Amino acid sequence: MATAIKHTARTWLILCIITMLFNVSLAERVLKEKETVNHVEKQTKGFLKAMVDFLWESGKSSYEPVWPEMEFDWKIIVGSIVGFLGAALGSVGGVGGGGIFVPMLALIIGFDSKSSTAISKCMIMGAALSTVYYNMRLRHPALDMPLIDYDLALLFQPMLMLGISIGVVCNVMFADWMVTVLLIIIFIGTSTKALLKGIDTWKKETVMKKETAKRLEEEPKTGEDYKPLPSGPAGTQDEVVPLLKNIYWKELSLLVYVWVAFLIVQIVKTYTRTCSIEYWVLNFLQVPIAISVALFEAVCLYKGTRVVASKGKEITNWKVHQILLYCFCGIIAGMVGGLLGLGGGFILGPLFLEMGIPPQVASATSTFSMLFSSSMSVVQYYYLDRFPVPYASYFVLVATIAAFAGQHVVRKIIAILGRASIIIFILASTIFISAISLGGVGIENMIVKMENHEYMGFENLCAQS
Repeated sequence: MATAIKHTARTWLILCIITMLFNVSLAERVLKEKETVNHVEKQTKGFLKAMVDFLWESGKSSYEPVWPEMEFDWKIIVGSIVGFLGAALGSVGGVGGGGIFVPMLALIIGFDSKSSTAISKCMIMGAALSTVYYNMRLRHPALDMPLIDYDLALLFQPMLMLGISIGVVCNVMFADWMVTVLLIIIFIGTSTKALLKGIDTWKKETVMKKETAKRLEEEPKTGEDYKPLPSGPAGTQDEVVPLLKNIYWKELSLLVYVWVAFLIVQIVKTYTRTCSIEYWVLNFLQVPIAISVALFEAVCLYKGTRVVASKGKEITNWKVHQILLYCFCGIIAGMVGGLLGLGGGFILGPLFLEMGIPPQVASATSTFSMLFSSSMSVVQYYYLDRFPVPYASYFVLVATIAAFAGQHVVRKIIAILGRASIIIFILASTIFISAISLGGVGIENMIVKMENHEYMGFENLCAQS
């Protein structure tokens, strides 16, 4: 009996020991698993924290403006020449030339990237003012209407202005590498599209010229009864008329209303504390101002009471999705312009061509819209203290003279050759050159910042303003 009890006690002792060892092992395994989970969580949190710190550090800004002294030296001479050529080409293509201005101001003159963007906008405004004055006296190459399509401008300009305001804020907040990536993607796409459109237009012009020449050979000569225009029936010679008789005053007054309303908002905003409730209320007030005018034009186009006649055939059956798409493109064009310091024409120009607008009209209308948007950008950058006034004034003068000269020379060339597609090729080449130059400068700056371990995240809007 005693032996049996001892055997039973020994068995229970062994079972207890095994159970204890199992529990200890299980507890150890659970602790290890918890440690592993905690380690993974710490690593994940560490990675996320590092990512957040890279993109955003509260109250931290790496931006310091670089404004070189204004003096007459080789930099001013070379910069003036490059700026003159950029303004001449940009005004003809309807893109403003900002893709050439920004690298010139950064690499040759020595401004920082954000100040270069602001001065570039000033130059675009000067070039646009000169170009619009030149184009306001011209008529459509084939129709009895002004060269500038006011109805087309009325649809895009309010959205362009709204996009500009958003773009200027993004310019303050976004890091340079973000701007560079966006720029390269947009510019390569638009330049390729414009080039293909130019080739297609060139082929059509060639066919028209051959048909005109063949018809002349088949028909008997009748003196001055039939005198073809240089490019055939479509023509390219713009008739010059008195300025006041070539303006659609009702449409122009609506465009000026939008500009003045935005200007008042920007001026009043300077007397409010940045990022305060009043500041954001004024910012959002721009939305109904822009949408009201664009909506008025959109409804008129949808109902057929207004038409975009510059295509050569009046379209009265506008679809809702078409109008929404064009308005969205106007906002994107403005955002790109305000963010990169370029004219919205880099987007509007190719878009107008895709809509079937003649190159001369596309260039003139795009520049006309840019005049309002670029001048608004200049006001915003001025109140943000983003550029030195003496430098900006000088380069505005250079761009103004260059734009007028470029318009005059290219119009003469088009009249002689009879090929309006020259404007499209100038547009495509200007955008492509801008992509290479701006992209190269942006990548170089990005590499330097990475080597110096500089902050490359978002800037604090409230701290910047």
